[in-house]
Parts: sequence; C-alpha cells; structure tokens
Amino acid sequence: MSNVDFSAYQDKYNLGKGDFRNFNEGIEKEWLISNGIGGYANSTVIGSNSRSFSSLLNVSLNHPTDRYTLLANISERISDDTGITNLATYHSISETYEGFRYLSHFSFGSYPEYTYQIGDMIIRKSIGMVYGKNTSVICYSVKNGSNNRKLYITPYFTCKTLGEVADPMALGLHSAEKSGTITITSDVMNMKYFFRASDGEFIDRSTYPISMAEPTHIYLSGVLYDLDVRNGLNACDGFYTPYDICIDINAGEDKFFYFVCSTEDVSCNGFDILKSMDTRKKELYDLVPKKDGLLKRLAYSADNFIVERESTKCKTVLAGYPWFMDWGRDTMIAFTGLVLCTHRFEDARSILKSFALYVKNGLLPNVFPNTDADVPHYNTMDASMWYFNAVYKYLEYDTGASARRFIMEEIYPALVEIIDNYKKGTDFSICMDEDCLISGGSDLDQITWMDVRVGDLVVTPRHGKPVEINALWYNALKVMEELSPGDKKTEYHELASKVKDSFISKFWNSNENCLYDVIGKKADGSDDPDSSIRPNQLVAVILPYTMLSADMEKAIVDKVYKELYTPLGIRTLPYHDERYKSQYIGRLIDRDKAYHMGTSWGYITGFFISAYVKTHGNTQSAKEDAALLLEPMIDHLNDGCLGGVAEIFDGSFPCTSRGCFSQAWSVAELIRCYYENII
Repeated sequence: MSNVDFSAYQDKYNLGKGDFRNFNEGIEKEWLISNGIGGYANSTVIGSNSRSFSSLLNVSLNHPTDRYTLLANISERISDDTGITNLATYHSISETYEGFRYLSHFSFGSYPEYTYQIGDMIIRKSIGMVYGKNTSVICYSVKNGSNNRKLYITPYFTCKTLGEVADPMALGLHSAEKSGTITITSDVMNMKYFFRASDGEFIDRSTYPISMAEPTHIYLSGVLYDLDVRNGLNACDGFYTPYDICIDINAGEDKFFYFVCSTEDVSCNGFDILKSMDTRKKELYDLVPKKDGLLKRLAYSADNFIVERESTKCKTVLAGYPWFMDWGRDTMIAFTGLVLCTHRFEDARSILKSFALYVKNGLLPNVFPNTDADVPHYNTMDASMWYFNAVYKYLEYDTGASARRFIMEEIYPALVEIIDNYKKGTDFSICMDEDCLISGGSDLDQITWMDVRVGDLVVTPRHGKPVEINALWYNALKVMEELSPGDKKTEYHELASKVKDSFISKFWNSNENCLYDVIGKKADGSDDPDSSIRPNQLVAVILPYTMLSADMEKAIVDKVYKELYTPLGIRTLPYHDERYKSQYIGRLIDRDKAYHMGTSWGYITGFFISAYVKTHGNTQSAKEDAALLLEPMIDHLNDGCLGGVAEIFDGSFPCTSRGCFSQAWSVAELIRCYYENII
C-alpha cells in the first residue's frame, strides 16, 4: 500500500457555505473549548445549540464538579434603512430561525469564529474562554459598508444544572444593569454572575411593545434542541432575555467590541483572551516532541480533557464531553495519549498522584461524583489494573531520575496495596483464584468496561475471569517485578509465571483461533468459557508484558480484523452474532442494549492499530498499512465535534457517530497509536 502522510495536517478547521447548506447539515458539526477546571463552551458551526448541554458558558463551581449552564447563547439583529436582519439561528416550537444564511465562513483554530456578511457589512464573532476561570468572552469585529447601522445583541441567560431544560419563568432570575455590567441572580440556585459589555447602550426589553403573538420580551420560550429531539429526550428549553445591547456603527466604520460573562466581576479584555488562547495553543504545540501537524492539532484537542480537581489539588481527566466526569478506567487508558505522547509530564505525575490518593481496598475509583457532597464509586476491577500500565508508560517516556523517584516514593505504596488486595480478595468479589487468575463480579455487578445494566437486566454479564483483566494482571505483576527490590522481585516473577501458564491453558480458544472473552463458572464449579468474539482480547497483544506466542497474537489480530474492524471503531460483537445490534438508536433502554452488543468504539481502534503493526513485524510497510486503516478516523476529526473523536459509532454502515461527541480515550488512543506506531 502507498504511504499516507498526515504531518502537514491543518492547524485550523475552515468551513464554507457548502458545509452548512441547510439547517440540518449545519447542526451536524460542532466545536468545543474548555477552561481547564471542568467548564466549557460548545455549539454548532451555524450557532444553533443542538443539545441541552450546549452553551457559551458552562461553569464548574467545585472543579471539575457542580456544573451549571449560565449563558446559553447570544444573538444579533442588524437595523438600517432597509429594515431588520436577524442573525439568530435556532428551532422553536413554532418556527425555524435561519440567520445562518448570512454566515459566509466558519473557522476553528484556537477558538471558534463566525463570519457573517449582510450586504456590504461583515461581522466576525469569536468566542473564547479564560483558562482556569469560569469566564467566557464573545468578541466582535465589524467592517461596515455604506449605511449607518445599529447592531442589537441579545444574551440568552439561564441558571440551571448542566444538561437540564427549564421554563425560564421558573428559574427565579433577576437582573440589574450598572456601568455596562448586568448582574444576574437566581433565587432558585442561589447564584450570581455577571455580563459586561465593552460598548453599547443597554435597552430594557420589558419596555418593548407586547402583543398576543409576543406577550413578553424578557423570556424566550419553546427553543428546541434538535439532537435531543432525535434521541427522545426532553428538548424544549427557555431563557431569560432582559436586555438588548445596541451598538451604533457608522457608515464605513470598523468597530471592535466584546462581552464578558463570568461568575466573577472581572474586567478582562476579550481580545486579549483570544490572544492568550493562541499563545496557549502554541505552548502545547511546542511541547509535542515531533514536528507533526496532526500530532500538534490532537495535542490541542487533548487539552480539553485535562482538568484540575479541587478535592486533590491535582490534575484529572474528564472522560468525555458533554456530560462525563473523571472516570478511573477512562483516565488510565487515556493517560499515555493525553499526557505522555504530548510530553505533559508534570500533568502525568499530577494525575497519577490524584488517583493514588483515592485508592480504597485496592481499587481506584470508577467514577467521581457530580457533586462534592457525594463519594466516589469503586465498582471497577480494571481501573486499578490499567493504573499499572500508566505507571509503566510514564517511566518509559519520562526517563529522568526524578521520575522513578516520584513513582517509588509517592505511587509504589498504592501499587503494593492494589496487588495485595487483589490477591487476598476485595470488594465486588474481586480476588485471585487458585489458578492465580483474577475473578470478579456476581449478581448485578458490572465491573468491567462493558458495564451496562438496565434495572435488573445485566446486558453484558462478564462475571468470572475477563480476558483483558487477566492480561492486565500479568502486566501489573511484571511491572511490580521491575520496580521491586530483592525477594519481592522474585515473588512477583514467580506469580507472573503461574498466571501465564493458567492464562494460556484456559483462555486459548482453539476452535476460533483466538481468546475466550470470559472464563465463568458452571454450577459444578468447572470452567465455563464464553466464546463470544469481542475486542477485549486485543489487550493481551498490546501491553508492555504479554503472555502469548507471536502466532497466537497474529491469529487474534486476524480474527478481530475479519470480524470486528470497521473504518470508524471496532465492533463489540461480529455482525453475524444473533445478539448483534447494528445501530445505537431509539429509547434509552434500546440504546443501552446496543452499547456493547455490536456498537463500535473509537478508542479500541488504537488497540487494533498497535496490535496490527506489532504482529506485522513493526515494519515500514506495516506502518503504512496502519496509516491507511487509520485514515477514516483522521477524516472523522472534520465531522461531529471538530478536532474530537466520538465515543461510539454504529457497528454497521454508515457508522454514524453516537454518544459523547468527544471522548477522552478516543482522542488519546488516536494520539498514542499514531505517535507510537505510525510516525
């Protein structure tokens, strides 16, 4: 196959009218920026929020938890002697507003930028966030033509828990304007925030004439979120619109002004914030060890997921946008791609330390709660095992003496605690069996990554000895053998040898020439292997320490390629399996039943690429083949969330993206396999 070169990959995503010819096309592409503490802004390339999680300012009050939506959107109207032009773009219960028809260009480099052309007037709107603060800026650059014009800006205020919808009149919002700043207070949420204008006259919208058609101007109701409608969710929202800000623009004038929305009464310059975002992107680019365009752009995408956790004063990883918090399993799988391939070693140490602080009974948290009042959930048997892999990879990338000293002094005790608890037994029936393999789960427990449960229905029961857990267990023991001194080194070596013997004898499925997915137990106590063809077996090929022969590893890769590979993700079941679900659509219960029963997962593509290159001899030819296999996933960066990789895809053509529009381990594994196996 011919070589595919991504080294000159674009620094900025540019879209023209051909990319948003109608409303439905326009809402399929969106953007994301974030502030490093759990807050973010997100909308579509035509400016219509397509989901309840979208807004220009989602804040985190106890980072990265306690997230709320404050500034849903902002719209513009232009008035001149020819009439009024409305740039608002959204669906309502009664009609569709198509201001995007005046949108001539959209770009996303460090931040999103909309360019509108109305006759001989050009308006450029840029949206940014202050890193480390719950603050968004909306900046306007206007080049006016031959007419005097007035530009009316309407902010859409709200104050609600992230992802919810609300009747705007039930939010208990109040406003007061003084010296160019609107102060918004919420009786319901007991919160206050600020909206400051650098220019313009504030007009109280309650003074506008009302009618039967428009009984109020200070509330906007009946706004629909199109993707939420499609998914059968509560999708009708409303906002508080107490003021317009009127900007006078003379004929031939170039005008620059901005707005700042924040939980703090700040006085920053919006255009300076945009410059700081350019600077931050350059700093992230400069950290990347290889001068590769795609790797640099992905490093900027990775930055969205790395956030500060208030409870530990350390870094953590948000699992996905727009709704996931920091998950232990996802963090450890994403670790190499997000912070090692991008050379963010200080963040790497911070993340490892953050999770070490939460080890309990040998378990890493599965998920941190959405509010500080709750406690972490520990229902996972794989997060702790992936932690060892993260430690190993950290030492592989950061080779300085201080790196190993950090691991031995601050992380090694947690590693010992994990191994000891897995050996003797811990929560969720997790324990080392007589054959030295790890078993876990019972009844309604779902403690591997295939964790869907619908009421009392366990969709993918994997109680017993999952294949990836035991591949990780062996890897963990070998990591401990490498780290530990004296007799402990020998102890870990001997146990790892026993695990290897048991694994090969019990997991190899000679009929299918691959690995069983789980070794369960029959009523009489004998082994009950699950012969489902699943991608979990790839883990046994790609880890630093593996147990299988080269022929076995090649057979696994061939099986996965034949049965599970798609251009966008790796299926969780082959299409010929009678349980296979081709699409992740419908009611929540229907989607849950498809989640791990055929749906393709983006992050596993990284596993497959690494396994493919390894089993084809790590040759240049294998790398070129892998680049071609990866090309559809690179193309996906231009779809959905620009620069992001979706959580999941339909298992069958056309492999539509679903779930989170940008998932940490999906982005991270794309970075990792590209960095380690292709360039």
